Amino acid sequence: MHDVSDVSRLKVLVYSDDVNARQQVILALGRRLHPELPELEYVEVATEPVVIATMDAGGVDLVVLDGEATPAGGMGIAKQLKDEIFRCPPVIVLTGRPQDAWLATWSRADAAVSHPIDPLQLAEAALGLLRPRVPSTS
Repeated sequence: MHDVSDVSRLKVLVYSDDVNARQQVILALGRRLHPELPELEYVEVATEPVVIATMDAGGVDLVVLDGEATPAGGMGIAKQLKDEIFRCPPVIVLTGRPQDAWLATWSRADAAVSHPIDPLQLAEAALGLLRPRVPSTS
């Protein structure tokens, strides 16, 4: 993790075994969430070992994990990241349905958004997690 005020881009890790789910996240968040935030740079990941290696390497500002991914679900990965990484960046878990949001609490995710992905809901969640990390310019 790094201070987002010192970067020209925010790195977003998007994990799902489903390429369509990853693309939905990227399309929903777009290139820039807000004028006060840097552009987003995406790292698409399809397997748990690559998520762990990427997170261990550092530099990720936001993590979006598909709770419905197989064989490793995003909720279990979220819990592992939160348990093992000091100052873990914010994590959004994509749940199978709105009623599964309580499971995201168990995983220690910072936010939960249900499938099918609502672009406005996902963007609001991401903005709510990233914006407090950017110093105010006013």
